[in-house]
Amino acid sequence: MLAKLTSRNRLTLPRAVISAVELTDYFNVTAENGRIVLTPVRINRADSVRAKLAGLGLTEADISDGVAWARSGE
Repeated sequence: MLAKLTSRNRLTLPRAVISAVELTDYFNVTAENGRIVLTPVRINRADSVRAKLAGLGLTEADISDGVAWARSGE
């Protein structure tokens, strides 16, 4: 099967290929030995939020303090 890369860097995957893997909207993309490898992934939004908070250096105590402040109406 062939897939054409457009001038806008878009690639349409053949239906038969997509049908052979788990239904997903996201793929992890890697390059291995001159090949492009697409691996289906499921995005867990809670994990995304946790990763973002960890990247910001926020702790559970920071979040609790923020929620308490927001609920206090100050």
